[in-house]
Amino acid sequence: MTIEVKNGSFAYDKQGDKMLFSGVEFSASNGDLVAVLGPNGAGKTTLLRCIMGMLKWREGASFIDGERIDKMPPRTLWQKLAYVPQARGVSPNSTVFDMVLLGRNSRIGAFSQPNKEDIKCTEEILDQLKISHLSQKSCRQISGGEMQMTLIARALASQPKILILDEPESNLDFRNQLIVLDILSKLSHDGMICIFNTHYPEHALGRANRSLILSQGGSIFGDTAKTVTESAISKAFGVRAVITEAETKSNTFRTVIPIELSNGSENIQSASSIAVVSIIVKDRSQAEKINKILHKYSRYTIGRMGLPYRNGGEETNIINLSLDAPDSEVAALVSQLSLLGGVSVKATYAQ
Repeated sequence: MTIEVKNGSFAYDKQGDKMLFSGVEFSASNGDLVAVLGPNGAGKTTLLRCIMGMLKWREGASFIDGERIDKMPPRTLWQKLAYVPQARGVSPNSTVFDMVLLGRNSRIGAFSQPNKEDIKCTEEILDQLKISHLSQKSCRQISGGEMQMTLIARALASQPKILILDEPESNLDFRNQLIVLDILSKLSHDGMICIFNTHYPEHALGRANRSLILSQGGSIFGDTAKTVTESAISKAFGVRAVITEAETKSNTFRTVIPIELSNGSENIQSASSIAVVSIIVKDRSQAEKINKILHKYSRYTIGRMGLPYRNGGEETNIINLSLDAPDSEVAALVSQLSLLGGVSVKATYAQ
């Protein structure tokens, strides 16, 4: 399945003299996790609503498998796609369980009642999001963060192929942010298309394989590691920022630290280095994905060594890849590998 936007443009005024955004182009396929970034007022939420047909494009269109979304029957659309709005101001007088069960509506006939399968699906999703303890609470008695988790659960109850979320982590504490991000990662690994807008560039760097940056200067879209760069952040947000790394025993995580206001004109060049990327993986099912990623960087590769190691009945594969490449390309390679489940990866640069 694919979802794409071609020449997407939108303006609130009837004449279209002042476009909120224009010429937006992006596409996502099965397994893609797409982050939408941009400063306040850039139109991130409006873009999501245009994609789903809730707002009418001024120019351009959005498509699912080549079919225009605004021409699709609503029931057909909502069996393929689910939307999670922001939780602010949402407080219906129903229990959390009933709220999540509503997500099954697109799967239930117009004159039918929820059956055992619908009940079971709802219970499983509440458990998956670790909010089963809220099941019989009124939505008016739970916190904004708990309401956000409930809305995500409702969307998942429809078993969509495409999930679109409007700032799903914005009202959540660290623990619940991780729960949501882990769920998005798992859903994308299982083949679902997930699109979310966010105020956290590090969430894009750590989770999304593709990113779209909206700003008054236009939009850019592509692989996250090559799109969410210090230069792009400066141009879009008017802030000089440093993308730095934090290491654990098994992985390197990239984060963004804003330093100072800027005029957005910086063009930060990437140095070139000799580097060794070390990969440790136990899951053999990831081998094809790893090789596909490594092949994209073959023009920079100056050496590769693989070593299978068997400890008892369990095999671990260790790969060391030597590169002579721009630092940005090495960072992009590490980022793409780190998005695979069960892969430990780090880069070491020559002095």
